Amino acid sequence: MIATGQYNDLRIVRKTDVGYILTDGEDEAVLDTAGLPSDVNTGDNIHVFVYIDKNGTLKATTQHPKACVGDFAFLTVVADNETGAFLDIGLEKDIFVPAREQKRPMFKGDSHVVYVYLDEKTGRMTASSKLLNFVEEDDIDLEEGDEVSLLIADRSDMGYNAIIDNRYIGLLYNNELFDSLNPGEQRKGWIKRIRVGGKIDLSLQPMGYGHILDNKEFIYQALKNSGGTIALGDKSKPEDIYERFKLSKSAFKKVIGSLYKERLITVGDHEIRINP
Repeated sequence: MIATGQYNDLRIVRKTDVGYILTDGEDEAVLDTAGLPSDVNTGDNIHVFVYIDKNGTLKATTQHPKACVGDFAFLTVVADNETGAFLDIGLEKDIFVPAREQKRPMFKGDSHVVYVYLDEKTGRMTASSKLLNFVEEDDIDLEEGDEVSLLIADRSDMGYNAIIDNRYIGLLYNNELFDSLNPGEQRKGWIKRIRVGGKIDLSLQPMGYGHILDNKEFIYQALKNSGGTIALGDKSKPEDIYERFKLSKSAFKKVIGSLYKERLITVGDHEIRINP
């Protein structure tokens, strides 16, 4: 069966006035001839994306949409009305977001992180910005310290929600952020904590002792390059530390604490210095 909203490997069975007819041996889809390589022939297999067009036809294309069914994606609203909004997904047919599936009202020109799914009644690709209805919350296949891929979703009072590896959702806390973030950004992140009930705390910095070892060498070399002194210490502002080393204050204090224990540096309130 041809998978709607996904890529399929299909065979060309014949050419008609409307395009090539493709099949998986059970269903058929129509592929426009525009943009196809000249050496494509009947009987060839071809890798295409399949969706239902505005006429209800199963349509195939060699174009690459911005998202497939099962993906979270950052898409732009191209039209809106009282029933819902239409988002640009990179195909000739835009994707519909019913009003009931909008976390907040969508208007033309806005962009939102949405989840793409198949409407049960029509079989068409549809989207929702109510992300919590689609993320996985049980049997989380992650561990604290894991490196993950993040899609920044939206802002809350506590920080930024982010989609993790296209499966889960987690939170980046305001007091641990020193870079500006925007919905739709792709970031590398790390699992800081997995709470009871599947709540996930995130960090934009690596976790664990390995990270401390890497930064010990970096900061010690920075001290050497600065003549043995850097005007940052225990009581320096978090934003000043981040501006210089791209580290949170907590991570910075762990690193300089480790250097201090090895008697390599002296630590003051607003200064670290290499020991003679």
